[in-house]
Amino acid sequence: MSNTEHHGMKPLEGLNPYCSMSLYGEEDFGGLREDRFGRMFGELRPAYVSPEVLTEVGAVGGPMDGGNSDDRTDDVPVGMIFFGQFVDHDITLDASTTFDSVIDNPGEIANVRTPTLDLDCIYGLGPEAQPYLFEQGGDFGGVRLLTGADNPGQAGLAEHDLLRAPNGRAIIGDPRNDENRVISQIQLAITRFHNHVAETLNSEEGLVGHDLYEAAREQTTWHYQWALVNDFLTAICGAPVVKKILGCGRQHYCGNVPFIPVEFSVAAYRFGHSMIPMKVQVRKGGAPLELFGATLGSGFDAVGDAKAVVDWHELLFTPENRQVERAQQLDTRLAGDLLNLPFVTGSAAEKSLATRNLLRGNAFLLPGGEKIAAATGCEEAQIERVLDKVESLHAGLGREGIPLWLYLLAEAEVVGRAESNGSDKEGEGLGPVGATIVAEVIIGLLELDDHSYLGANRNWAPREEWNTLGKLVTVAQPALP
Repeated sequence: MSNTEHHGMKPLEGLNPYCSMSLYGEEDFGGLREDRFGRMFGELRPAYVSPEVLTEVGAVGGPMDGGNSDDRTDDVPVGMIFFGQFVDHDITLDASTTFDSVIDNPGEIANVRTPTLDLDCIYGLGPEAQPYLFEQGGDFGGVRLLTGADNPGQAGLAEHDLLRAPNGRAIIGDPRNDENRVISQIQLAITRFHNHVAETLNSEEGLVGHDLYEAAREQTTWHYQWALVNDFLTAICGAPVVKKILGCGRQHYCGNVPFIPVEFSVAAYRFGHSMIPMKVQVRKGGAPLELFGATLGSGFDAVGDAKAVVDWHELLFTPENRQVERAQQLDTRLAGDLLNLPFVTGSAAEKSLATRNLLRGNAFLLPGGEKIAAATGCEEAQIERVLDKVESLHAGLGREGIPLWLYLLAEAEVVGRAESNGSDKEGEGLGPVGATIVAEVIIGLLELDDHSYLGANRNWAPREEWNTLGKLVTVAQPALP
């Protein structure tokens, strides 16, 4: 990793300044590449669970079926879970693997996204390579991103939608950010935020053209990254975990290049599947709407109903101090709809998001959750509590070689998120193993990126009016229809 020298400072030589290598030999990380997946716990042997058992565990009516249960967290806004999906799309895309093949070496699997939190899902390849994403001409030519409001002939409520082609498909950097209405509105909100930042910098500093684009992109990206660490990770992983990693360094996500570990992408970062409710209220006083229902739509289509325009003051904490809708508790249950996905064709197992996640753990040769827990220093008594919960779900799971994703959900249910007062809060967020994996990877991706605020300027602080996720997505929100 390159280091920027400043007056009175010299780069560390012969040492990765961000990560202790005491647990692993340096040679274990020599083959890591930014455009490939890798492993965090490569010294641990893989686990295996019978596919028949996994199919039963994830089936409709099975032990993971939460049905219509409505057990909400106390302080995690539901918008944070969709933001987590947006972040996932910013850093990972595995377009090649299937359930029926063993992934022995994840380093052979291409990650189609850049493993850096650079908002390339917003900016695409930039104004030179993809000029159709940007306004042309004037002070904001090649700077301002286009939205549906710039295309008045567009079908539906264009002024409250992404820019779309005549066939209805969104013209954006990553098409996955149109797969449900809420995430498409996140894409729109951050696009508007970039335009607001550009207008602010133009007004305050007189910047135009390429200089304005680069400055606006950096400020937009750094504020997004700040919100990711200080809002998202704190809410999901717990403030004590985040503070410890920032203050004492990473212990398990090591190496000299940013990469996506399969323990993160295949298991830990799929925690949000448990926290998505069956229905989401997106407007003040409005009725809760099915995520893939008639009003919010089935994804990949224009906004056709004013009731589907998301008011972010309802889904995230903002200065308006609304009664924000909370996410579902993080536990071993998923909303019933997620076990029978309406847009997936195939067998019952293929339609169950739970079964798909469990089978993927087998395919990627992930170690058992209890083995990773021991490797990260969890106490045996705590591990036994989690295993008790897992064993109660299905006798065929046993107590060894537990699927990592399932172990982390059970850990969240019976241990929970670390709190600032020294306690743990069950169901509110990830437990110690899940929080460690997610927080170390996210913080590591930032620290290993010379263009991020943690990699380029660790003394940077955000502007007060943009310093939370709630402010960021609402500062340029127009009047609602």
